[in-house]
Amino acid sequence: MHDDAFLAGVEAGTLDPARFDHGAHVRLACLYLERWPPAEAAARCCATIARFAAGAGAPAKFHWTVTEALVHLLAAGRRAAVLADARACLARHYSAAVLASPAARAGFVAPDLAPLPPPGAGAAGPSP
Repeated sequence: MHDDAFLAGVEAGTLDPARFDHGAHVRLACLYLERWPPAEAAARCCATIARFAAGAGAPAKFHWTVTEALVHLLAAGRRAAVLADARACLARHYSAAVLASPAARAGFVAPDLAPLPPPGAGAAGPSP
């Protein structure tokens, strides 16, 4: 599916939810990062996925902090790492307790283990 059709389907809630797996989440984030600065891309990605999950009848599946942190890691050039093992990427920055908190699910919570890298950091180097 072409990027524009994919984006339109997610934003309109017409994409089959079964096709919106981890790779599709990363694809959406990357498309937003191509179009907007990282902070705006993260906000748009979170809003779109929250709306998509609600429309699919699964609002509890959306996790704000996980989504925003992964967009931030993608903006820092960590695409391969995020695709390979998003949980391991997040575990470098967040404890399980913080990610399990209701506050982290409902909004962005700053990392408690290590700061997220700035956008563009490591873009030329290997993914951790």
